[in-house]
Amino acid sequence: MPRPAFEPHRDLLDVDWPFFGELCRALALRVAHGYDPEVILGIAKAGVIPAAIIATILQRDLATMTIARPDALEEPTLVVGPPPSIRGLRVLVVDETCDSGATMKLALSAVRALQPADVRSAVSFRTGRWAPDYHAFETQKAIVLPWDREVVVDGALVVRPDLEGRLGAG
Repeated sequence: MPRPAFEPHRDLLDVDWPFFGELCRALALRVAHGYDPEVILGIAKAGVIPAAIIATILQRDLATMTIARPDALEEPTLVVGPPPSIRGLRVLVVDETCDSGATMKLALSAVRALQPADVRSAVSFRTGRWAPDYHAFETQKAIVLPWDREVVVDGALVVRPDLEGRLGAG
């Protein structure tokens, strides 16, 4: 499923791999100072990347769930729910960004239905009004993540068409 297009009127924050890695480290430390999750639950696709990093740093198990939102104007839908093994555990739900909170709210609802001991939320980037329990960076800009900058067209990596002319030289 293609990623939603970036809003043409919104400023962009072009995030490179080193910056993203440091944000994940900072987020892991922030979580460790306030919570002791037993399992890190990443929201696929993009939320699995920070979740895997955080799980590795915190030395915790990693699980995933899948939520789809084919278009930014559509409501997210649960494709694959969290694993039943989270019942009775302390769970940290991780996504890469949070704007309206619709995806995270859906994820938290699905997790709570499985009766974990506790559940909290974390994102690398808070970009809107909804506040997760933990975040590493807050901005009003739209985030261009390292894996969202380019796509394959005819066997070659090219800058995404909706980003052409909006990013610095890469």
